Amino acid sequence: MSPALDERERIRAAMDRILAGAPQNSTGALTIVALAQEADVPRNALTQRHSDLRNEFYERVKARGATPDVEVRLRETIKKLKKTIANKNKELAQIREDVPALVRAVHQLTLENQELRKQLELPEPNITPLRRRS
Repeated sequence: MSPALDERERIRAAMDRILAGAPQNSTGALTIVALAQEADVPRNALTQRHSDLRNEFYERVKARGATPDVEVRLRETIKKLKKTIANKNKELAQIREDVPALVRAVHQLTLENQELRKQLELPEPNITPLRRRS
């Protein structure tokens, strides 16, 4: 299937509308997806057939000093993920700090339990069980 004859003109017009802040068919985001939507062409028209126009769009976006919406969203996501990682690292450090104390407590309770069982087995134990084993 051959591309429409006016595809390049539609892409350039869409580029101008988006960069002017007056999109008609898209969100106006500074992305190739929005450009393709604005020009009413498939996205692969920009990524494969008209990569020069894609590059021109990115150059014009860069020239006006605006950060593309995709990059803004990615930076926000990265910031949130870094915060999550920091929180998880803090939580992990606390768990690692708690484990040895818990192991010591379990060990101490095990030793006490063994001692109590030995005392129960004596002919005259000096402890009274709360309930007898059957």
